[in-house]
Amino acid sequence: MFENILTNPVIAVILTILVCFIISTFLPGIERKYVHARIQQRIGPIVIAPGIMAPLKFIFKENIEVSSPVPGLYKALPIICFIVVLCVLIALTPEAYKIPALASLVSIVGFLKVEEICYVLMGALSKSIMSVRMPFPDKIKGAVHNNSNLSFIEDISARRSLRMITYGSFPLYLALFAPVTAARSIFLGDIVAYQQTHGPFLFTIAGGIAAVVFFIGYMIILNEYPFSIIKAKSDVIEGPYMEYAAKYRAVVVITRGFFMFVLGAVFSVLFIGVPPTIFSWGILINIAVALIFVVMMGIFSAFAPVFTNRQLLPTILATTLLGILAIVIGLL
Repeated sequence: MFENILTNPVIAVILTILVCFIISTFLPGIERKYVHARIQQRIGPIVIAPGIMAPLKFIFKENIEVSSPVPGLYKALPIICFIVVLCVLIALTPEAYKIPALASLVSIVGFLKVEEICYVLMGALSKSIMSVRMPFPDKIKGAVHNNSNLSFIEDISARRSLRMITYGSFPLYLALFAPVTAARSIFLGDIVAYQQTHGPFLFTIAGGIAAVVFFIGYMIILNEYPFSIIKAKSDVIEGPYMEYAAKYRAVVVITRGFFMFVLGAVFSVLFIGVPPTIFSWGILINIAVALIFVVMMGIFSAFAPVFTNRQLLPTILATTLLGILAIVIGLL
């Protein structure tokens, strides 16, 4: 009977999610403690502080009433982001390959796009600064503008988020479709099966190039330095996240760590052919990939400033061209 429970696909997916989620709570602390702190020659927080203790602290904080035209949707957006990331992880598990709606790479792309759109809505639906309605005129050029349109910090971040959705995420999505050229299929099961027969796509010329593109896209979609323009501390402070406090801030923090792990799992499936499942040694590869990506991202972000459009556009264009090159080589 116990064996029947373990082989139940629903139980297998639930256990996989629990293990992946627990591991993900340590990733922000590893990045802060063992990468950022070491590079910046400081002690840094304890490992469990950013991903475990911080959310617990936020849960018990007093919430604030945000000025928003649609407060219900605004408050629900962090939860929607978490659910979307959870859906990506479920789609990556072998048990989900038999579900048509989750079986193809298109579902992964769709979920990731919803996650990106949430940033735009977060900024567009918040009409306050630090929970106080404080509209300010646009005086960026130093001139006096009478009767000018009112602007908000979150508005600026929302516009930046929209630009990032328009062209910023191209590298990641190109990298996602690069393994399709080898497997000749957009279905996750076929991509995994091909690599288990012919070896990881990562160890091909096209796979190596696409892996570099994927990592840059990984940093972009996580809004990490130097691609953190939508929440730059120098002008928009926290951007779309600024007005989220208490339990909503806790969900934001938890989702970020979880998203780090899930993106690593996406790479494991598409480039190594190892899906996340608790009943396989492959889960160790998923964990290793997530850790490697977090360490690499921490090293890059510790030294990088925030890219403005002057640096952002050429970087994304060059990376996009690399992604196209990987796909072309894969098709040859």
